[in-house]
Amino acid sequence: MVIATKKRSTFLIIVLTGFLTGTLDALAAIIWAHKVPPAVIFDYIASGAFGKAAYTGGAPMLLWGILFHYIIAYAFTIVFYLGYPTAYKISQNKYVTGLIYGMVTWIIMNLFVVPLSKIDFKPFLHVWPVVIGIGILILCVGMPVAIIADWQRRKRSR
Repeated sequence: MVIATKKRSTFLIIVLTGFLTGTLDALAAIIWAHKVPPAVIFDYIASGAFGKAAYTGGAPMLLWGILFHYIIAYAFTIVFYLGYPTAYKISQNKYVTGLIYGMVTWIIMNLFVVPLSKIDFKPFLHVWPVVIGIGILILCVGMPVAIIADWQRRKRSR
């Protein structure tokens, strides 16, 4: 019974953390690209699967973009949350771990996921958008997951 409750608790924490990271990342993108309507941001995400047709697909593409965004956020959250015990053994500082994971997330997304998708990939022409993108992923994905995973680790060790 205790094991089932612990698994249910872990599952709920991952679900809530994934929702938090996905929402923070989406809000950061919307704020950073404030001159671009939010629908265009999610159409851009949908274009990873649907190509340029995503920009003329209307509400369905917006919904696909939101879905893909949260799937990606959950994937990174699950991998990091479940891998946190190992990461903790390497660096016992949750902030350093969150910083590194945010950078790793950016590297995976921008050097592997985006180039392998149907998104019209553009080389990194300017440093500032790269720095902002890395910062967003550190603050919106790496840090929240590291802080929550560390909180859970400490809670379990009591």
